Amino acid sequence: MSTSAEVVLRDGAIARLRSVAYDDPVAQELVERVQREYVQRYGGPDGAVVSPREFAPPTGVFLVAEVDGVPAGCAAWRLLDDGRAEMKRVYVEPAFRRRGLAQVLVNALEADAAQAGVRSLELNTGPEQPEALALYAALGYTPVPGFGVYADHPGAVFLGKDLTGAVEGERTWAS
Repeated sequence: MSTSAEVVLRDGAIARLRSVAYDDPVAQELVERVQREYVQRYGGPDGAVVSPREFAPPTGVFLVAEVDGVPAGCAAWRLLDDGRAEMKRVYVEPAFRRRGLAQVLVNALEADAAQAGVRSLELNTGPEQPEALALYAALGYTPVPGFGVYADHPGAVFLGKDLTGAVEGERTWAS
């Protein structure tokens, strides 16, 4: 099975998506960068506890996007319960923003999660990420009940998307 794919971005650049372990050095560097952005925007890192094994097939995936060999972004999903999964760590480096990479990453996660049998992909974000809120709205994400460590946090925004109509097939990122 394939563990990488190439996608053309809005500006014609080629992004290479590949599945890596959550504890892979490139993944950890990108996670560190997204955590620094959370500190900037919210005053602290994401407090949700994660385990690297949660992002490994068949119950999850961690994707890294590279443009010209440079780590440009990441995104992941992990299984929750009852056919639901959580999208985590969607991040695009500032130099690569506004080129469609975040949408490419989310679309890849949706396809992979649907192929793994996930019925609903859910996430939490907040008002300090207006570009994320706009992206998720444009991709059909709507409000869902809160979950996890931020379930009752004022200002937390919980969104989800029904994947039951998504095309099923072989998982692209499964190893």
